[in-house]
Amino acid sequence: MRFKNNKILWWVGSVLALLAINAIASLFHYRADLTQENRYSITSSTKTLLKGVDEELEVLVFLKGEFPAGFRKLSNATAEFLSVLKDNNPSKIKYRFIAPEQEASPGKLWADSLQSLGAFPINLTVQVASGQQNKYVYPFALINYGGRTSLVNLYGGSTSLISNSEVNNAESMLEYQFVKSIDKLLHPSRPFVAYATGHGEPVGAETYDLVQTIKQDYEFFSVDISKQPVIPDTMKVLVIVKPTAAFTEAEKLKIDQYVVRGGKVLWAIDNLRAELDSLSYKDQIIAYDRNLNITDLLFNYGVRINADLLMDLQCDFLPFKVGGNGAQDEFIHWNYYPLFASEGNHAINKNLGLVLGRFVNSIDTVEVENVTKTVLLQSSQNARTISTPALISPNEVRNTPQDALFKRSSVPVAVLLQGKFSSLYRGRISKAQRDTLNRAGGYKEENSVENKMIVIGDGDILLNDFSFKNNQPLPMGVNLYTVGSQYEYQFANRNFLLNCLEYLTVNANITEARNKEVILRLLDTQKADAQKTTWQLITIALPILLVIIFGAVYQQVRKRKYTR
Repeated sequence: MRFKNNKILWWVGSVLALLAINAIASLFHYRADLTQENRYSITSSTKTLLKGVDEELEVLVFLKGEFPAGFRKLSNATAEFLSVLKDNNPSKIKYRFIAPEQEASPGKLWADSLQSLGAFPINLTVQVASGQQNKYVYPFALINYGGRTSLVNLYGGSTSLISNSEVNNAESMLEYQFVKSIDKLLHPSRPFVAYATGHGEPVGAETYDLVQTIKQDYEFFSVDISKQPVIPDTMKVLVIVKPTAAFTEAEKLKIDQYVVRGGKVLWAIDNLRAELDSLSYKDQIIAYDRNLNITDLLFNYGVRINADLLMDLQCDFLPFKVGGNGAQDEFIHWNYYPLFASEGNHAINKNLGLVLGRFVNSIDTVEVENVTKTVLLQSSQNARTISTPALISPNEVRNTPQDALFKRSSVPVAVLLQGKFSSLYRGRISKAQRDTLNRAGGYKEENSVENKMIVIGDGDILLNDFSFKNNQPLPMGVNLYTVGSQYEYQFANRNFLLNCLEYLTVNANITEARNKEVILRLLDTQKADAQKTTWQLITIALPILLVIIFGAVYQQVRKRKYTR
């Protein structure tokens, strides 16, 4: 009887202990991330940001439904990531998945609401029981917080050709995309970005996409440097794109003092005058130096834009007449339109697609104390540079390309500079200049804290073409001469611009999330086929065999124990 009571007490104690453990587990949640790349963790800066969420933050994800494997994987990864976010502030953060075909309000679908926000779907052809059908996928999420809404793009690809690497990149960028949007909702003030004018910078239709892209996230203004006594400190970033007239010393001093006071500058400079339009009525053109008079200023910061042109075998296409009298257009690689592949060595170019350049100048870095340089864009392994005066002719592509000349590799064309910049005019500023600056806050010799700027050896990289056929500007990164052909493609120029501005304006801790990388581990298909039977035996037959052996041994032990 005593043995029986002890056994009952043991079972009761076990049940109570189990209930206590479950109660404690419901109060204290712990997740251990054992992945090498911290796939199921978030950065410390993201955790700090989530602590500032003091109202309900609702995330609506539009990846619910039957999708191909790539988007199913992205949907699952998004759900896993959002569960991590919720764990860090469970009372305030909520999320749910919605099919775009559902009604957002009576008579209006979520798909219509998304398109009104600029979220357009990807048209996929999927296999169903009855055959094939077109399906529109909206890889987007909406974040609602404090009466404001922010759109999150979960997939950076723009075509229906979904590769494993593209989906993997989308997974890597989940934290950054969500954190960037949450930060904007928590801090709704928009940084001021100024577009410099007064030196022949483009201000027409070719800047349409540039202006519209900046206006999405920033307060946009134009500043005529030649007329302003100083560049206002309220401008977070000064964008200088393709000036064609020389800067005076007084104007350079304004930029110099703007920088040492902490202002950021995005330079996109064409040192040589070379325009493709000129080839439409000339057999050849000569690219020559614009003499912008900013070489010493940039040299002081740590770079030199060379008076040369970069040619690269990795380049976009242009149509050329071939075939003699019966000439017809044929698309041929145009080495003066190089394509820059991302090295992924910085938050700015992480997971960035190809960037299209046009008549690009190479950049040399210069040793400057307290300033570090990071190359953001560079040529392929098969490039060359030609010095000024450079002769450009369509006949170059009609002949057999001299590939042996393309021996240079990784030629820098865009560089990030970070550190404490000193004034170019240290020790040589006149009394009149000093008096003028004193009225505007005083002359400074160097940065008191670290600053940063980006220098690009191409002005066209941030501009767009204009289609006279359709009477409208094209998106940035689209080559006018390939529109309507099989080579039409929108390159990542717009994303590159946005990434540059984000890095120059956003808290550096936010951009830390962009460096997250999810490693793509693919199976060796040949090895998998060769070892298929072995692994089937290990994963299917072996567990069954172990259960049988364990059952047989257990029965033998019980038989010996109770037959005494």
